[in-house]
Amino acid sequence: MRTKKNVYKANIYRQLQILFMKNLLYLSLLILSISITSCSKSTDEILSEIAAENEQTILDYLSDNNLTAEKTASGLYYIIDVPGGNERPTLASTVEVIYRGYFVDGVAFDATPQGDSSVFPLSNVIAGWQEGIPLFGKGGSGVLLIPSALGYGTNGQGSIAPNEVLIFDINLIDF
Repeated sequence: MRTKKNVYKANIYRQLQILFMKNLLYLSLLILSISITSCSKSTDEILSEIAAENEQTILDYLSDNNLTAEKTASGLYYIIDVPGGNERPTLASTVEVIYRGYFVDGVAFDATPQGDSSVFPLSNVIAGWQEGIPLFGKGGSGVLLIPSALGYGTNGQGSIAPNEVLIFDINLIDF
């Protein structure tokens, strides 16, 4: 037989169970969030690691191929084979180029069709080209070694994987 006293005790017991379960859930979530934040790296740390890996990849490529390159403050490496004229394109320029884009293993991912040239507004291309193409004058040629931060970054593009170093043979025809 249920008495008021037994119903009251049952309600108190049920409330204590609910309170205990809520506290256990909060404690579990707190422990989980602390462990996740303490184990994960910040975006800056990850990007710094990628930049260091890209730097080493470029340096290895240069060494393996007996090449000497200059480096800009942003991390772009370049080799000027023919400087070209004194006038240089700007970000506002539309450039006409013959190029070949490839990975450090030599596999090409893009190129100007044989016997043709390509025309691009310099403001519409990757940051590595925006910085590198103005290093050449009209008629200039050379190589751009582009770390992923100046290329397609952590996203990649088409056949270009995320965090990929890109190399371009460049011949600046006109601008």
